[in-house]
Amino acid sequence: DLWPIYAHCIGANVWVPDPDAVWVSAQLLQDYRPGEKHLLLQLSNGNVRYPVGSPSDLPPLGNPDILEGENDLTALSFLHEPAVLHNLRVRFLDYSSIYTYCGIVLVAINPYDQLPIYGEEVIDAYSGQDMADMEPHIFSVAEEAYRTMIRSGEKNQSIIISGESGSGKTVSAKFTMRYFAVVGGAAQQTSVEERVLASNPIMESIGNAKTTRNDNSSRFGKYIEIGFGRKGDIIGANMRTYLLEKSRVVFQASTERNYHIFYQLCASRELPEMRSLKLDAPENFRYTNQGGEMQIPGTDDLSDLERTRNAFTVLGVQPDQQMELFRILSAVLHLGNVNIQASGRSSDRGYIDVMIYMNAFLLGVEGSQMAHWLCHRRLAVGGEMLVKPMTGQQAVEARDALAKHIYGQLFAWTVQRLNSALRAQQGRTKSFVGVLDIYGFETFERNSFEQFCINYANEKLQQQFNRHVFHLEQEEYVREELAWSRIEFSDNQQCIDLIEGQLGMFDLLDEECRMPKGSDESWVRKLYDQHLSSKPHPHFRKPRMSNSAFIVLHFADTVQYECDGFLDKNRDTVFEELINILKASQSELVAELFQQQKNVSPVANGSIRSGKRAAREHKLTVGFQIVKILTLYTPHSDLDERVTLNFIRSVQGLLKGRSNSQPSQLLMDVRRVFPVIFLYSPPPVLSAEQLVIPVSLKISFLRKA
Repeated sequence: DLWPIYAHCIGANVWVPDPDAVWVSAQLLQDYRPGEKHLLLQLSNGNVRYPVGSPSDLPPLGNPDILEGENDLTALSFLHEPAVLHNLRVRFLDYSSIYTYCGIVLVAINPYDQLPIYGEEVIDAYSGQDMADMEPHIFSVAEEAYRTMIRSGEKNQSIIISGESGSGKTVSAKFTMRYFAVVGGAAQQTSVEERVLASNPIMESIGNAKTTRNDNSSRFGKYIEIGFGRKGDIIGANMRTYLLEKSRVVFQASTERNYHIFYQLCASRELPEMRSLKLDAPENFRYTNQGGEMQIPGTDDLSDLERTRNAFTVLGVQPDQQMELFRILSAVLHLGNVNIQASGRSSDRGYIDVMIYMNAFLLGVEGSQMAHWLCHRRLAVGGEMLVKPMTGQQAVEARDALAKHIYGQLFAWTVQRLNSALRAQQGRTKSFVGVLDIYGFETFERNSFEQFCINYANEKLQQQFNRHVFHLEQEEYVREELAWSRIEFSDNQQCIDLIEGQLGMFDLLDEECRMPKGSDESWVRKLYDQHLSSKPHPHFRKPRMSNSAFIVLHFADTVQYECDGFLDKNRDTVFEELINILKASQSELVAELFQQQKNVSPVANGSIRSGKRAAREHKLTVGFQIVKILTLYTPHSDLDERVTLNFIRSVQGLLKGRSNSQPSQLLMDVRRVFPVIFLYSPPPVLSAEQLVIPVSLKISFLRKA
């Protein structure tokens, strides 16, 4: 424990905090002796006296110059925040390298630019090569998974791509799929690889949108399995999706957009085949104009729609069925323009304007019935069925819930249709490589139900990461019979229990949704009573200045959530009468979307929970399903295969074009990057070489995003 103190001697390089540069390098001008209160340091702008209260206050030591720009962070002698930041900076600015290894992790810095490092000649260079012999690259991770699958007797592999919004997860996933399409090409020319890649533009159109952080942000989670045959060639694929952000269909924050497909359709309104949809500029639709930004710089929505249509064609979706899909999407836009106003005494009922008939025409249903059941609901009272008018606000909520539900059903149908086209045709799949691309941890100025669900899913992923990595590391030390102190790694089970456990936040939310007069305010008061009153939960807090918000201490950050809208977004009530109207539609596709729905009221947002079984079903959610997938296909005992679970941490940093007033996002992420050092008992006498080179340093990325 004393050797770092002895290393603080004259001439040594250290890192000291700086208000502008965060960390700056300095040189020691005198030896440190225990008990001294100051160090004399030389900085670029002069000498300073650095206060030291105890040995633990000593500044972090700098790495030897020979290790500057090292392509694996675990090879650094000293692994701490300034060392990680500096090494990534050197590689990015001096070596023009966006990739850096960190043991089993590949760190990717988003360059916000197109780089010529993903061509087929680069794929050929990485194909068949060992991960340790090549410079860090996303292709190296893909190759390792592919080779391990083949070498291990067709054992399934998983690649997890994680990072905050805008860090480059979706692009990384596309490059991974492109690599498999090339190296796993069939012996005979087929269209399998082409179909696998064709799914990308379709899913981006219906599942991606512009947010404040990213012009092409995935608003759903995706797990795609690339299936391989006996010879290692691609024979099919299958996609699972999670937690579609349906609320975006009816509301967008300032500077954000709805899903790309809506703007692509509006841009194509003058095409002959599109004129029957009666589309207009996106500025004129309530569901596309709330964010205030209709265009994305450098994006051509009309060209993107053509790319989407071509992809549908490759996957076997005929033009007439494509047009049916576009008719339904256009109907959603027109539904948002249906004007619902309050009328009657005390404004206790709503009425609808004529715009409902355009929506009904496109959906192939009767307009008068649609108008009636958007403003009325059927109730069972005393064994009799009564029809009760809804207030204007209730009718607006029913309209928006219907729009979200239609879009959700259409999204699910599209995924099912793609899977049918991607299904293996040549025989049974022998093995696969799974690629998981899911939301990163999110925290905004205002956080609501969507961020709560996303961050819950990330808690489950982080738990899987912790247990997998630490379990394998400790097995290695036991196997090699090293004398070391077992470290109980930080577990986020308490936070997960707070959210999903008995009388946890989901349980109380479901209970409040079932109450006749349940409200967001009543729910948050129950949270205060349950988790603050008798025995305060260590991961739950109440804001000082608010009675309508709560704070959760997640693994990555402390996030304040506003309770407004939680109940409505959780239940997304769509009444059975409206579904029955859609089931009877003259449009075959509309009828197909809703034929399999038997129990409708209520429909839960994002597949979190629905109906009477909600309290029992909320554990079978996004996080649970993802962890189940990873548990099935992740090695837990064979240490030689640990690199096959490659956690790709896409760290956003050193961004070009950002103003200097904005904090470095890279720093925010690296603040969660702490060295995990498994200590052992050193020999009584250490040589100079042993003092400089640590025997074992391992790292785990616990990141913010």
